[in-house]
Amino acid sequence: MAKNKKIIFLSGTRADYGKLKPLIKVASDNPSYDVHVFVTGMHMLEKYGATAREILKEVWNVYLYNNQAFSSHMEIVLSNTIFGFSHYVKEIKPDLIIIHGDRVEALAGAVVGSFNNIIVAHIEGGELSGTIDELIRHSVTKLVHIHFVANEEAKKRLVQMGEVESSIHIIGSPDIDIMFSDTLPSFEEVFKYYEINFSRYAILIYHPVSTEKDKIERHIKALVDAVIETNFNYIVVFPNNDPGSEIIFEEYKRFQGLSNFKVYPSIRFERFLVLLKNCTFIIGNSSVGIREAPIYSVPTINVGNRQNNRFSHESIFSVEEDKDEILKSIKKIVENSYSFSPSYFFGDGNCIPKFVEVLKNKGFWETRTQKQFVDR
Repeated sequence: MAKNKKIIFLSGTRADYGKLKPLIKVASDNPSYDVHVFVTGMHMLEKYGATAREILKEVWNVYLYNNQAFSSHMEIVLSNTIFGFSHYVKEIKPDLIIIHGDRVEALAGAVVGSFNNIIVAHIEGGELSGTIDELIRHSVTKLVHIHFVANEEAKKRLVQMGEVESSIHIIGSPDIDIMFSDTLPSFEEVFKYYEINFSRYAILIYHPVSTEKDKIERHIKALVDAVIETNFNYIVVFPNNDPGSEIIFEEYKRFQGLSNFKVYPSIRFERFLVLLKNCTFIIGNSSVGIREAPIYSVPTINVGNRQNNRFSHESIFSVEEDKDEILKSIKKIVENSYSFSPSYFFGDGNCIPKFVEVLKNKGFWETRTQKQFVDR
């Protein structure tokens, strides 16, 4: 009898876990796979809600590893993650490592896997990220062996980067399967859980742009000035833990005592989707406004250049970090009843069966770990 294939999923943020979760579940449900999850990064930090606790409730074979303190430099986080993950991999001896996106934890997973001749699969390569994430995502591409991409455009970029075409599989974005799921919690349940007492609201998520650290203070002040002046209701989610997040946290102190602002370190992914689907608009510079919001036809006010060169849709309004520009955009959306067509550019909710089909292929498990650049 053939032994089970061992798979390690690596998760370092609430965002990548939302993408990996449906894949972890479907792999765990298959008796042919022995699934392990290496949890690190923001999941381990109390400041961000210690979301590792949520994962422990949902997944078996979880290993927790603290790779940082709050505001640790990215190169230190990378080095710590490589150190911890390397030891874990030598113990588990996986057949496959699955990573997602453009964070340093994904880069660490790619380094450890490729240096140990273990097949590494990357979810959502070939995207344009902006800032330092752009460099990380494409570096990961050159280290991994299998690419699960969202669309034809991402595949073309990987081909342009010299990747073997047969190693690239278009499956869509995994979280879209959850977005279309009929098992999401109810609107009432989510509002009760988070003690939200208003029905019309916006979601605010603003991350530091690490390549513009000297401008963060001015930019976040303009955004906070604008949203406070509107007197609209806002659900605010903490930024990620990139350098400069402490500046954003300092500015968010101004929300204290304002009844129209509810601030959360983190929101469980399924509950967040319910809040997103029912909000008036989302504002900030999170990729949620570019990728997920257009699927629900929710307007996005995309602030600054963190998402430059990424997907554009009629529901996305891009503005500079200027108080007056931000106020004009908010007023435009609040005072008008916009109706946008949903976008399926990143997938149509059928990612999981496509992922399963690729793993079923015997040739997948015989992927060569010696990579070659393909000249075209």
